[in-house]
Amino acid sequence: MECASTCNYCASSCTREPDVEMMAECIRLDMECAAVCYAAAQLMSLGIDSAKQLCKLCAEICNDCGTECGKHHSEHCQKCAEACLHCAQECLKIAS
Repeated sequence: MECASTCNYCASSCTREPDVEMMAECIRLDMECAAVCYAAAQLMSLGIDSAKQLCKLCAEICNDCGTECGKHHSEHCQKCAEACLHCAQECLKIAS
């Protein structure tokens, strides 16, 4: 949930950057990452076996988002990159 929240904040903050077009991929990945994190958390809270499969996908998307955010020097992107990469590690633990 922390990663999803951080991604939403990052996406919102990116829309206020001077060159929003340059931030388009970051914004897209932030929104995608937040959505999959919320879905994974919801399935895990239900104790559904398929949550492991979604956690694997979540880890992949979190890695992609963390890599993209890490390319940008703004504080919100750097915090998002950190949150995403941490979430990816935790999701992989759950998926295995």
